[in-house]
Amino acid sequence: MGIILDVKDLEVSFQTHAGEVQAVRGVTFRVNKGEAVAIVGESGSGKSVTAQTIMRLVPTPPAVIKGGSIVFDQNVDIVSLSDKQMEHIRGFEIGMIFQDPMTSLNPTMTVGRQIAEGLIKHHGLSKQKAKDRALELLNLIGIPNAAERVKQYPHQFSGGMRQRVMIAISLACSPKLLIADEPTTALDVTIQAQILDLMKELQVKLGASIIIITHDLGVVADIAQKVIVMYAGKVFERGTIREVFYNPQHPYTWGLLRSMPRLDADEDTDLIPIEGTPPNMLYPPSGCAFADRCPNAMEICVKAQPEETTLSDTHGASCWLLHPKAPQVDRGLILGGVPR
Repeated sequence: MGIILDVKDLEVSFQTHAGEVQAVRGVTFRVNKGEAVAIVGESGSGKSVTAQTIMRLVPTPPAVIKGGSIVFDQNVDIVSLSDKQMEHIRGFEIGMIFQDPMTSLNPTMTVGRQIAEGLIKHHGLSKQKAKDRALELLNLIGIPNAAERVKQYPHQFSGGMRQRVMIAISLACSPKLLIADEPTTALDVTIQAQILDLMKELQVKLGASIIIITHDLGVVADIAQKVIVMYAGKVFERGTIREVFYNPQHPYTWGLLRSMPRLDADEDTDLIPIEGTPPNMLYPPSGCAFADRCPNAMEICVKAQPEETTLSDTHGASCWLLHPKAPQVDRGLILGGVPR
């Protein structure tokens, strides 16, 4: 199958007047060709910073890539590329769908021109050929009456249609990797489903790999083959959809699953929130970052960070409860909102 993206021990900090904010702390994961990988976690867990660092879109300063590597397509070291070299990668090799299409699209340019920009820059197409290709893309992503809509401005589109335009822009140059940062957050559930169906369809047609950043586990189950659970700038658990959803091994993953509505639950079943708040990354804890919120925390959890325990070729989790000498705690399938 081959690896399209290999991130190893990535560390990203922000230098602020208050001190150093350690946003990403040793993140490691891989994305295979043709694969969809979801990165999930609460706000502030480092998901979007990781994605933006892959695109080299974090502002430097105040951001600093303090360590690690990002290898794209097996031989391109993104961390060491110059800004000029990254201009070739962005849009051409790696596309990105941003969270808010209204602020990401240029309100002074027609959507057709915005789609055509990348084609002219990266493929050297004439304006007419780029315009023709923009029309093809609008038809591909399901924009009705595309011949007229290609001449219109972003404010003339609904939220769902603007997100489709963002997808068209990101796909214009047929990138090998597509990064979608919370692509359905501001959309109603019907439009969310349409956007996810579109992304799955395009993945099959174009053979592109996808990284989707989200806090919505329902979105994850619908589109991804693998899941990376992040918290406080670290990867807490990783695995296939089946492994993480049906055999979760980290208390934080349990908490995320308990807080998600289930179709098979009784009407009077309450959702269980994760108590407490994430740690201040100006002063990251020396032990497990989830210890203060974990009902199963032990003394060692506060003192030292756990190493990842390999559970299978695709499944791993970083938790002291997985140590052979740790007390036995019920874990595994989430039924009725609690692990058993």
